[in-house]
Amino acid sequence: IDFDLILEKVKDLNVLAGEGIAQIEHTPRGARLRQPEPLPLTLYQNGIVMFDGPFRPYEDPSTQQCLQDIMDGYFPSELQKRYPEGI
Repeated sequence: IDFDLILEKVKDLNVLAGEGIAQIEHTPRGARLRQPEPLPLTLYQNGIVMFDGPFRPYEDPSTQQCLQDIMDGYFPSELQKRYPEGI
């Protein structure tokens, strides 16, 4: 696992997603600025944890696909149903 590449690609994806840029959220009384919620990703020597989910070893095919999507510069395909507009 190339941790440096994964971290570089996560930073790139964060920039593309508008990291640090507030979004307008409409409320019944007007609008307010809202920062996008972060998606926690923890990298371990032998696997990952996303959100508060279970530990996922690197040998697991779904973990490999998720990391391959990130290393290819794409939003992980497994998150597209949960975040159809991206995050």
